[in-house]
Amino acid sequence: MNPQDILRYVDSMHREKNIDTDLVFSAIESALQSAAKRQYGEESDITVNLDRSNGRIMATLDGQPLGDDQIGRIGAQTAKQVIIQKVREAERDSLMTEYREQIGEIVSGIIGKADGGVATVNLGNVEAILPRSEQIPGETLHANERVRAIVFEVRAAGNRVRVVLSRTRPQLVQRLFEQEIPELSEGVISINSISREPGYRSKVAVSSVDSQVDPIAVCVGYRGSRIKAVREELAGEHIDVVRFSDDPQVLIPNALQPAEVEQVLLCDLIGRAIVLVQEDQLSLAIGRRGQNVRLASKLCGWDIEIMTGGELEEQIERAVTGFSQIDGVTEEIAQALVEQGYLSYDDLSVIEPDVFAEMSGLPLETIDRIVEVAEARAEEAEEAAAEERAQRREREKAQKAVEAQGGEAPASEAPAGEAPASEAPADEAAAEQTASAEAEAVGSEAESPEPPVAEAEAEPAETEVAAEEVEASAEAEEVVAESADDSAESDASQAQPTAVGQDGGDVDGSDDPQRNEPS
Repeated sequence: MNPQDILRYVDSMHREKNIDTDLVFSAIESALQSAAKRQYGEESDITVNLDRSNGRIMATLDGQPLGDDQIGRIGAQTAKQVIIQKVREAERDSLMTEYREQIGEIVSGIIGKADGGVATVNLGNVEAILPRSEQIPGETLHANERVRAIVFEVRAAGNRVRVVLSRTRPQLVQRLFEQEIPELSEGVISINSISREPGYRSKVAVSSVDSQVDPIAVCVGYRGSRIKAVREELAGEHIDVVRFSDDPQVLIPNALQPAEVEQVLLCDLIGRAIVLVQEDQLSLAIGRRGQNVRLASKLCGWDIEIMTGGELEEQIERAVTGFSQIDGVTEEIAQALVEQGYLSYDDLSVIEPDVFAEMSGLPLETIDRIVEVAEARAEEAEEAAAEERAQRREREKAQKAVEAQGGEAPASEAPAGEAPASEAPADEAAAEQTASAEAEAVGSEAESPEPPVAEAEAEPAETEVAAEEVEASAEAEEVVAESADDSAESDASQAQPTAVGQDGGDVDGSDDPQRNEPS
């Protein structure tokens, strides 16, 4: 092997693959030594050394030097394969080290393949993957487009490096802010906290070390130019920039903007913040499907619960009454629990025994029994809430089924056994058949305690015919029977229930399973 060729090969590997030269020299030495042992026997004592300066090979066999011609005759092909293997391993280790240092940092690459599932991204020296779960919901990626993402995970896959990217992590928002806002890298302002629901909304809490610099105005930019650039990269995701504060009494109202907050009550023992708002601000504070309060809770690190003053008083009254019904809990103890923010059986079931003992003066045995009772009642309340939600969805499905027939709320919403005021059957037999068919169409709706939906008014012409002609009654019975059959079929194939929040509750939180107030 020509020493100059060895030096050129080592230099080429160092430049192209970013592999340390000493690693390449060691790989060649190991390859030559392995090949020599195959020729002279595995038990033979063979050493091979390469001069790093001139590339000359120095080898010995049982202490005797081997000439260049002997070394040249050693299995060249075997040596080549070992060298390639060693170089690949060294290249993999180099890439692993490089990209592990970039975890959480932003990278830019060209999309190679995007077919609606996993997208491949060419980063130059490695092909990364962008899984569907790490793509922003609703965005469409196209081949040969440039995309920016953060390095989420780096792992070895044989002799290759598997780099996983992400566009859903909050770090991406922070890195985009740092690229668009020079004041962040200069240290004038800083990002203290980020909460994000990819593709929908993010909240960013910022602060400034200079009292004369408004961090929100700096992040937004002139006519919103800076925040607009970030939003475009995030497929139009809405971004709220709020002012950070170490005081939760200030930070929580800022995080709930644009809703106006009346008062914030902090319950330090359980990490809960009860936020009081006016009735007209309730839906705005909660947000669509609870998104605003959910993001604010993540941003502040507090479990935020939105309610009006009247709701709080009612919940406190129910909590005191419910706690007092547990054997061993006096009204004074119940009042003390409520003052610390424990407003439901679910809260009481997770209370620390030491804290409860210090608060109430009760022995630990009594406290354990009280906590067990609270756990049992919390489970009962959760099951009842789940059953109520299921019944509500069934009613909504039935309501949609019957509305799909004529576009109006049918008379079947009336309680069983009562005829709607706008309809007058010709005789009582027709009335009974009509009520039976309607009850069969609605299903369980007739058994629910819900008030009847307003019925459509009968047309004057139909009323006159029903009063004057007996044949119209028979025709009305056939129409009702056909409507009942169609309604039953529509009820079985109706669309999915209406969307609810991620926590399973409605927007206003009225059926939130976490609200297991004592009854």
